Amino acid sequence: MMILWIVLGAAVLAVLMFIGIFNSLVALRNQTQNAWSQIDVQLKRRYDLIPNLLEAVKGYMGHERATLENVTRARSQAMSAQSVGEKSRAEGALTDSVNKFFLVVENYPELKANQNFMALQEELRSTENKIAFARQSYNDQILFYNNKLQMFPSNVVAGCFQFKQGEYFQMDDAAHRAAPQVKF
Repeated sequence: MMILWIVLGAAVLAVLMFIGIFNSLVALRNQTQNAWSQIDVQLKRRYDLIPNLLEAVKGYMGHERATLENVTRARSQAMSAQSVGEKSRAEGALTDSVNKFFLVVENYPELKANQNFMALQEELRSTENKIAFARQSYNDQILFYNNKLQMFPSNVVAGCFQFKQGEYFQMDDAAHRAAPQVKF
């Protein structure tokens, strides 16, 4: 009779552990989805700011049409990207085109004095900082989630319910990793 109680207790304990692990995996997956939505909110804000910024400079930069078109094209590609990997690559291209745009703006002192342009530029810089913070938070959540998926005994539960590893939001272009060159 005592062995029956021990076996029954062990079975109940195993079921409770299984439920606890499953629930923690679900919670971590939901946290990664929430972190992704925070990135998405900031990216949407960025997408909304860029056309206003471009419109503010069109009168000043009529002959810089290619630069403006590159930013517009990169924005469209970033908005239509679906997976985390596609979004990472498209956002890298958008960041590059916006940075090139700001370099061209440096040649227009009257534009840099325009209050509307300056406000939009500061808003975009603020948004870029928020995107970087949200991306870091998302990648931290992905790290924690992926670790949980790979560690025993949660990897057994994850395999039973087909939990998939999360994908990091990273810039894979070497240009993003290189230090900027400053020349006087």
